[in-house]
Amino acid sequence: MADVLVLRPPAPEIAFRRGHGWLRAIARFARKKPAGALGAFFIIVMLVCAVAADRTFITGFQSNGQLLAPQYYDDQNLSHRLERPSLAHPFGTDRLGRDQFSQVIYGARSSLIVALAAVLMASVIATLIGIVSGYVGGTMDLITQRFVDGWIAFPAIVILISGVQVAKAYVGSGATAQTLAVILVLGVLFAAAESRVIRGAAISVKNEQYIEAARAIGATDSWILLRYVLPNVMAVIIVLATVNLGVAILAEATISYLGFGIPVPFPDWGRMLSADGLLYMRKDPWLAFWPGFAIFLAVYGFNMFGDALRDVLDPRLRGSR
Repeated sequence: MADVLVLRPPAPEIAFRRGHGWLRAIARFARKKPAGALGAFFIIVMLVCAVAADRTFITGFQSNGQLLAPQYYDDQNLSHRLERPSLAHPFGTDRLGRDQFSQVIYGARSSLIVALAAVLMASVIATLIGIVSGYVGGTMDLITQRFVDGWIAFPAIVILISGVQVAKAYVGSGATAQTLAVILVLGVLFAAAESRVIRGAAISVKNEQYIEAARAIGATDSWILLRYVLPNVMAVIIVLATVNLGVAILAEATISYLGFGIPVPFPDWGRMLSADGLLYMRKDPWLAFWPGFAIFLAVYGFNMFGDALRDVLDPRLRGSR
């Protein structure tokens, strides 16, 4: 059989080839996409805060010594309640005398755990539905997309609150179970909208000449999906996941603000806004400012970094700013 020329889509703008090195690629990315680099910096700071708040991730034991956070998130001292920002407490203290700086640092851990788990779950579900539905087409695609349309039509906040309450009834009312309920609902909610975008990318890839060439040499549908379709929609999946991390953090903060998120005493930026932040906003505005500012930086970081990744990974957007 004669050799078949298999066409490939253009390579991404920034490729980590031999000789370039990670530092040179990062410097090039920062020079061409300064907003994305700033967003990446905020993401790195958030990751460092989540991992190094204490030695839990290092030793495996809860509250086994502090690292970045000066105090454990639930350490109370009523003699220092509602203190203004100072050297001892840079962000002040809440009504129970807990250090706000430590609370904000630990809040990064809670937000990242929920966001990463939910987006990972959504990406797996959306990828499976999107590439199969887009590639197969026909009646299967029609039926699948009508279910997706119906799911997207419901208001997201209603699905979040109702879904979390229903999930709690099945997984339990403990702290871990409630956190799992939030992750499950966020993951399913994001998967529907994400699958539509991945489906569109899969349809575009399906019509490329190298897919026809693969069929001509006898490749099966499952091989084409894994060998050609999935790798060529991976850039879309990565960008969607990066942007959805910011959306997930905002959604988790929203339901926690409404009282349906991560339970006490675990620190959460949304609940910090609704509890002390809302109650003492006029007298002690820093109680609302710092968790709100942390949410802003996290969402901004993921949105800017995701937008820059889209410009870099999509060859059609080369040269965009």
